[in-house]
Amino acid sequence: MELYYKNIYEIHNMLRRKELSCEELTCTILNRINNIDEKLGAYLTIVKESLSEAKAVDRKIGNGDYIEPLEGIPYSLKDNISTRKIKTTCGSKMLENYISPYDATVVERLKKNILVGKTNLDEFGMGSSTENSAYKITKNPWDLTKVPGGSSGGSAAAVASGLCFFSLGSDTGGSIRQPAAFCGVVGLKPTYGLVSRFGLVAYGSSLDTIGPITRNVYDCALVLNHISGYDTKDSTSVNRGKKDYTKGLKNGVCGLKIGIPKEYFHDGIDNRIKEKIIEVVKELEKKGAIIIDVNLPHTKYGFFTYYNIATAECSLNLSRFDGIRYGYCKNEYDNLNELYSHNRTLGFGKQVKKNIILGTNSLIKTNYEKYYEKGAKVRTLIIKDFKEVFKKVDLLITPTTPTLPFGIGEKIKDPIKMYKSDILTINANISGIPALSIPCGFIENMPVGVQIMGGYFNEEEVLTCAYEVERMRGEITWNTSL
Repeated sequence: MELYYKNIYEIHNMLRRKELSCEELTCTILNRINNIDEKLGAYLTIVKESLSEAKAVDRKIGNGDYIEPLEGIPYSLKDNISTRKIKTTCGSKMLENYISPYDATVVERLKKNILVGKTNLDEFGMGSSTENSAYKITKNPWDLTKVPGGSSGGSAAAVASGLCFFSLGSDTGGSIRQPAAFCGVVGLKPTYGLVSRFGLVAYGSSLDTIGPITRNVYDCALVLNHISGYDTKDSTSVNRGKKDYTKGLKNGVCGLKIGIPKEYFHDGIDNRIKEKIIEVVKELEKKGAIIIDVNLPHTKYGFFTYYNIATAECSLNLSRFDGIRYGYCKNEYDNLNELYSHNRTLGFGKQVKKNIILGTNSLIKTNYEKYYEKGAKVRTLIIKDFKEVFKKVDLLITPTTPTLPFGIGEKIKDPIKMYKSDILTINANISGIPALSIPCGFIENMPVGVQIMGGYFNEEEVLTCAYEVERMRGEITWNTSL
């Protein structure tokens, strides 16, 4: 297996035993980015200073000092996570030259790692295909004519094609899990509050979560160990102490109660995907899991609830980008209104402007009760559904996406079809529960993801079940033709 497709555990041992230097490792990744990223479009910024950081890790190893399991491992970040001294564009012309004065908490927690670059995304995280970036379209490494999913499509494509060993994305309505499913990698949206959002440029504050994208479940658990934990800088951070999420991975699923919600297997889901997921469920049953049919009756309202809440929060969060406090500024204007108007018209792309208009409309006085308040009430019902169902079962299993990866440009002019790409993932964000996507096979040579959801802060059992799915599925042969 090529060096860039090895797992983190193997790389760590090679570094520790001095079979490989961190500088050689980082050079391998930078060379691969240089060779293939022009075709793929995964990265927006490459961090050249990564080599000097790699040399520092080598000096530490040379001195015989202990290195942590993730130390010296090259990784990437979605470009809506703030980094000091490195641009944070959010895929938007509005922040084309913005450099944050501070690092996000997750970046601080990965200081011993080697950040090789920042990845492409739908502008401010708004989209399901990574076609809405102001800079480039990212392509799916399994088929360059198809999308990688969104909005963390750059991160998922980078991990799937060996351009880093792991990446961090953000998930507002499925933005980690949907591209993970499309690109054949593991993507975890942790429980809201488990990973600090400090330094994440907000889209929907009550929905946004930062999480890992990796090539296997063990790596996912390892990264979660490092980025999770209480943060005084984030008022929504929950103090539950640190856990080692790698410890229970091999516990198996014997005795675990797994719910199959019928609302996630409706007619809008590709039948071939449904069959793949049912195959996974049957295999888990053979391993001792107890399979139970369950209902989540308010699931059908999730789509409208999500877009009510997400667009309303987006219109508030993005109001700060006016070219005066932050962002693109056009210097030709006659009055203050014209200045604001020019800056926001020229700085934002179509999808962002559409979301701001929708959100502002639902927040105006005459519409507030009709839209936003009603959405908030339905959100409570969806949360109640999950709380009730997790009294009966430990986990839920569903497809991650309703379709296989679609063609570039295929849905860009049909916003409803595009929005529905996330229809199976949004309710986990509405309720704040953890959810993970793991590849469970291929259809037409394109990966298919199975989604595993758990109760609040039950990442351990979600990861244990995912590990079992991975063992049943076997190794993936990565697309080394790139």
